[in-house]
Amino acid sequence: MDQTVLEHIKAKLSLVPLKPGCYQMYNKDGIIIYVGKAKLLANRLKSYFTGSHDAKTTQMVSEVVNFEYIITRSETEAFLLEHNFIKEYRPHYNILLMDDKTYPYICLTKETHPRLIVTRDVKVSNKKNSGKLFGPYPNVTACRDTCEILNKVYPFRKCNQIPKKHCLYYDMGQCLAPCENNIKKEDYEEYITSVSKFLNGNDTVLLDLLKDKMEQASENLEFEKAIEYRNIITSVNSLMEKQTMTLNDGKTRDIFGYYVSDEKVCVQVLHMRSGRIIERSGEVFDIVDNLDDLLVSYIYTFYDSKDVLVPSEILSPYIEGINIISELLNVKTLVPVRGLKKKLVDLVCENAKNNLDNLDKLRLIKLSKTKEPLIELSQILNISYPKVIELFDNSNIQGASPISAMVTYIDGIKSPKDYRKYNIKTVVGADDYHTMQEVLTRRYTRVLKDNLRKPNLVIVDGGRPQVKAAKEIFSKLGITDIYLMGLEKDDRHRTKAIVTSDLVEIEIDKHSNLFLLLEAMQDEVHRFAITFFKETHTKNTFTSILDDIEGIGKRRKMMLLKTFNSIDEIKNSSTQKLMSLGLPKKIAEELLLKLNTKE
Repeated sequence: MDQTVLEHIKAKLSLVPLKPGCYQMYNKDGIIIYVGKAKLLANRLKSYFTGSHDAKTTQMVSEVVNFEYIITRSETEAFLLEHNFIKEYRPHYNILLMDDKTYPYICLTKETHPRLIVTRDVKVSNKKNSGKLFGPYPNVTACRDTCEILNKVYPFRKCNQIPKKHCLYYDMGQCLAPCENNIKKEDYEEYITSVSKFLNGNDTVLLDLLKDKMEQASENLEFEKAIEYRNIITSVNSLMEKQTMTLNDGKTRDIFGYYVSDEKVCVQVLHMRSGRIIERSGEVFDIVDNLDDLLVSYIYTFYDSKDVLVPSEILSPYIEGINIISELLNVKTLVPVRGLKKKLVDLVCENAKNNLDNLDKLRLIKLSKTKEPLIELSQILNISYPKVIELFDNSNIQGASPISAMVTYIDGIKSPKDYRKYNIKTVVGADDYHTMQEVLTRRYTRVLKDNLRKPNLVIVDGGRPQVKAAKEIFSKLGITDIYLMGLEKDDRHRTKAIVTSDLVEIEIDKHSNLFLLLEAMQDEVHRFAITFFKETHTKNTFTSILDDIEGIGKRRKMMLLKTFNSIDEIKNSSTQKLMSLGLPKKIAEELLLKLNTKE
């Protein structure tokens, strides 16, 4: 694999979310060569480019130059979307890598005395025992369980061939016994209608019936039967999970969604044909005019200037003036406010947000490797290239559990092994000025004493007061070869401007690569500080409460701190659980009593 392609893929992999979805692998000609599904997209996609694989997978990966993905609400939806893409594009490696396994359907035969069966034969409708198919279903166990329970509830024929006399199913009320009784096809109509409604998504009646049977069995002390009904209800719920990726009305429709950030808009379109998603398209562009006008213009141009089939229906979020699309293209436009169509629009908007976020981050990653933003920063500050940068941020709640954190960037890339955490020791209360001075004193006294690597630039989170505090410490320590600056935030707590060591404020173009890099740095040190603060504050609160309980000494306190994450976890524990950790019964009971009565 070409090194440039590999770096691009690695950069994209770092941005893939831990969400379910469907992904598509592309070759150098832009052709989809493989489609897959995943419960966690990030983990699955990363697995292709790490470790060893069998020969076919290795060959497939060697041809990949890019990948895309669509986020879904569940793994089941991801399966259905994968199924749609495979049918539409017939990717080469899906055919090569697939085994003989197919997914099952539930078939209601059209015989005079119909049967309800599980089949993997999608051509069953061409056979003598033709019937209506429901599916396919990815959960095979749930499919079989559901067919079994439907056969228990509804008296369809169970035998492949009609026998000469009735069997046990008739005695159990699960068959009308056409072998002995004069049963006509019309006698099954009510049952056929009910089952069809259920398998098409109307599961309320059957679930209520099963719940009644479960409760009745429980009241009759038939617990094994009650458990069986409970398990079947679980299987039915799994089978009948609502799919926002499918609308079973056979319509052709396009679903538009968009997301706006930093004067850019990402528009995404999911193309639904015969009720199923088969393709995605979209673009990112600058907002140079009224957003609503821009979006309406884009939708019209999308169909007017391209060889794109105008669907029978367009779904979108609310856009002022969207009705003009209906008039110009003679197409129905809807702005759904509830139901499955609203979920579809929300899903497209989520994919648009993900794509726009990733675009900015990919650009940041690429440019940080070329070092251009840091070169620009050095020119603004009139200093040498800042290869090593250390950033500081403080955190506390009204002075409680004060901490500080430091993160390190080398050539604009995070260096987590060089991150540091500091518990503040000398400052009382919420005093950010002296907290910053304490942590800088501790950090750079050690750097000087142990002859550690010095950073080229130190960035403090804050404006003039924080920079002034840092300057005083550097002056006391005699440090003259490390440049200082601050990053000031606006009222919305977003990066606003650089504050130089001379206390001069310099605003940065929010669309520039330098701004993206500095914002990412400031967000990272804030994230690291907040994470450490939460750990410290929770531990301090935990410890102070345990100190007030008699019988809990240092050893037992440490044991509880390691076992439980919060006081609430201990409160919700049991005497037996605490005793299993080594606490005497009396102390365990007293601990729970005091914790649950303590305000």
